[in-house]
Amino acid sequence: MTNMMKINSEIASFFAMTAGNKKIILFDGVCNLCDGAVQFIIKHDKKDIFRFAALQSDLGKEICSYIGVDHNKIDSIILYYPGVAYYYKSSAAIEISNELGGIYSLISIFKILPEKLRNYIYDYIAKNRYKWYGKKESCMIPTPELKAKFL
Repeated sequence: MTNMMKINSEIASFFAMTAGNKKIILFDGVCNLCDGAVQFIIKHDKKDIFRFAALQSDLGKEICSYIGVDHNKIDSIILYYPGVAYYYKSSAAIEISNELGGIYSLISIFKILPEKLRNYIYDYIAKNRYKWYGKKESCMIPTPELKAKFL
Protein backbone atom coordinates (compact mmCIF):
# COMPACT_ATOMS: atom_id res chain seq x y z
CA MET A 1 0.00 0.00 0.00
CA THR A 2 2.81 2.43 0.82
CA ASN A 3 4.44 1.90 -2.58
CA MET A 4 1.14 2.52 -4.35
CA MET A 5 0.64 5.79 -2.47
CA LYS A 6 4.17 6.84 -3.40
CA ILE A 7 3.58 6.01 -7.05
CA ASN A 8 0.28 7.90 -7.03
CA SER A 9 1.85 10.97 -5.44
CA GLU A 10 4.63 10.83 -8.03
CA ILE A 11 2.04 10.68 -10.81
CA ALA A 12 0.12 13.57 -9.26
CA SER A 13 3.37 15.54 -9.02
CA PHE A 14 4.05 14.80 -12.69
CA PHE A 15 0.62 16.12 -13.69
CA ALA A 16 1.15 19.21 -11.52
CA MET A 17 4.55 19.87 -13.10
CA THR A 18 3.17 19.24 -16.59
CA ALA A 19 0.45 21.80 -15.96
CA GLY A 20 2.79 24.22 -14.21
CA ASN A 21 0.77 23.81 -11.00
CA LYS A 22 -2.34 25.02 -12.82
CA LYS A 23 -5.80 23.48 -12.70
CA ILE A 24 -6.45 21.21 -15.66
CA ILE A 25 -9.69 21.25 -17.61
CA LEU A 26 -10.34 18.08 -19.60
CA PHE A 27 -12.86 18.59 -22.37
CA ASP A 28 -14.32 16.83 -25.40
CA GLY A 29 -11.93 17.95 -28.12
CA VAL A 30 -14.34 17.36 -31.01
CA CYS A 31 -17.41 19.05 -29.50
CA ASN A 32 -18.25 22.53 -30.77
CA LEU A 33 -20.03 23.45 -27.52
CA CYS A 34 -16.99 22.36 -25.51
CA ASP A 35 -14.67 24.28 -27.83
CA GLY A 36 -16.77 27.39 -27.32
CA ALA A 37 -16.65 26.88 -23.55
CA VAL A 38 -12.84 26.49 -23.65
CA GLN A 39 -12.50 29.68 -25.73
CA PHE A 40 -14.75 31.50 -23.25
CA ILE A 41 -12.72 30.29 -20.27
CA ILE A 42 -9.42 31.27 -21.92
CA LYS A 43 -10.75 34.75 -22.67
CA HIS A 44 -11.94 35.25 -19.06
CA ASP A 45 -9.10 33.48 -17.24
CA LYS A 46 -7.45 36.74 -16.19
CA LYS A 47 -5.42 35.05 -13.41
CA ASP A 48 -4.06 32.34 -15.76
CA ILE A 49 -5.41 29.55 -13.56
CA PHE A 50 -6.25 26.90 -16.15
CA ARG A 51 -4.56 24.57 -18.59
CA PHE A 52 -6.49 22.43 -21.05
CA ALA A 53 -6.29 18.92 -22.45
CA ALA A 54 -8.74 17.04 -24.65
CA LEU A 55 -10.23 13.92 -23.13
CA GLN A 56 -9.13 12.15 -26.33
CA SER A 57 -5.46 13.14 -25.89
CA ASP A 58 -2.88 10.83 -24.33
CA LEU A 59 -2.58 13.12 -21.31
CA GLY A 60 -6.35 13.34 -20.97
CA LYS A 61 -6.58 9.55 -20.99
CA GLU A 62 -3.74 9.27 -18.45
CA ILE A 63 -5.39 11.73 -16.06
CA CYS A 64 -8.75 9.95 -16.38
CA SER A 65 -7.07 6.64 -15.67
CA TYR A 66 -5.24 8.12 -12.68
CA ILE A 67 -8.40 9.54 -11.08
CA GLY A 68 -10.39 6.40 -11.88
CA VAL A 69 -12.68 7.77 -14.59
CA ASP A 70 -13.27 5.72 -17.76
CA HIS A 71 -12.56 8.24 -20.52
CA ASN A 72 -14.65 6.15 -22.94
CA LYS A 73 -17.74 6.56 -20.75
CA ILE A 74 -17.31 10.14 -19.59
CA ASP A 75 -19.60 12.60 -21.33
CA SER A 76 -18.47 15.58 -19.34
CA ILE A 77 -15.97 18.25 -18.59
CA ILE A 78 -13.53 17.42 -15.80
CA LEU A 79 -11.71 19.95 -13.64
CA TYR A 80 -8.61 18.40 -12.07
CA TYR A 81 -6.50 20.01 -9.34
CA PRO A 82 -3.38 17.80 -9.58
CA GLY A 83 -2.91 15.84 -6.39
CA VAL A 84 -5.86 17.54 -4.67
CA ALA A 85 -9.29 16.84 -6.15
CA TYR A 86 -11.33 16.60 -9.30
CA TYR A 87 -14.82 17.67 -10.29
CA TYR A 88 -16.99 16.72 -13.21
CA LYS A 89 -20.30 17.61 -14.79
CA SER A 90 -22.15 20.50 -13.12
CA SER A 91 -19.73 20.63 -10.18
CA ALA A 92 -16.84 21.24 -12.59
CA ALA A 93 -18.76 24.03 -14.33
CA ILE A 94 -19.52 25.68 -10.99
CA GLU A 95 -15.91 25.39 -9.77
CA ILE A 96 -14.58 26.82 -13.04
CA SER A 97 -17.02 29.74 -12.81
CA ASN A 98 -15.92 30.42 -9.23
CA GLU A 99 -12.28 30.48 -10.32
CA LEU A 100 -13.07 32.97 -13.09
CA GLY A 101 -14.48 35.23 -10.40
CA GLY A 102 -16.53 38.37 -10.87
CA ILE A 103 -20.03 37.95 -12.18
CA TYR A 104 -19.25 34.36 -13.23
CA SER A 105 -18.96 33.29 -9.60
CA LEU A 106 -22.70 33.96 -9.26
CA ILE A 107 -23.21 30.62 -11.00
CA SER A 108 -22.33 29.04 -7.66
CA ILE A 109 -25.92 29.83 -6.61
CA PHE A 110 -26.80 26.60 -8.42
CA LYS A 111 -25.09 24.72 -5.59
CA ILE A 112 -28.38 25.09 -3.71
CA LEU A 113 -29.86 22.59 -6.15
CA PRO A 114 -29.21 18.93 -5.43
CA GLU A 115 -26.25 17.66 -7.42
CA LYS A 116 -28.41 14.90 -8.89
CA LEU A 117 -30.77 17.49 -10.39
CA ARG A 118 -27.91 19.68 -11.65
CA ASN A 119 -26.29 16.66 -13.29
CA TYR A 120 -29.59 15.56 -14.84
CA ILE A 121 -29.76 18.91 -16.64
CA TYR A 122 -26.05 18.73 -17.47
CA ASP A 123 -26.45 15.20 -18.88
CA TYR A 124 -29.40 16.27 -21.02
CA ILE A 125 -27.30 19.02 -22.61
CA ALA A 126 -24.28 16.70 -22.95
CA LYS A 127 -26.41 14.03 -24.63
CA ASN A 128 -27.67 16.52 -27.22
CA ARG A 129 -24.56 18.67 -27.68
CA TYR A 130 -23.49 17.18 -31.03
CA LYS A 131 -27.03 17.47 -32.41
CA TRP A 132 -27.42 21.07 -31.25
CA TYR A 133 -23.88 22.43 -31.75
CA GLY A 134 -22.20 19.98 -34.11
CA LYS A 135 -19.01 18.01 -33.98
CA LYS A 136 -15.54 18.47 -35.45
CA GLU A 137 -13.63 15.81 -37.34
CA SER A 138 -10.65 16.20 -35.00
CA CYS A 139 -9.53 18.09 -31.91
CA MET A 140 -8.88 21.79 -32.32
CA ILE A 141 -5.34 22.94 -32.97
CA PRO A 142 -4.60 25.97 -30.81
CA THR A 143 -3.16 29.10 -32.34
CA PRO A 144 0.50 29.85 -31.49
CA GLU A 145 -0.69 32.45 -28.94
CA LEU A 146 -2.84 29.89 -27.13
CA LYS A 147 -0.49 26.91 -27.40
CA ALA A 148 0.91 27.45 -23.86
CA LYS A 149 -2.59 26.96 -22.43
CA PHE A 150 -2.86 23.42 -23.83
CA LEU A 151 -1.08 20.35 -22.52
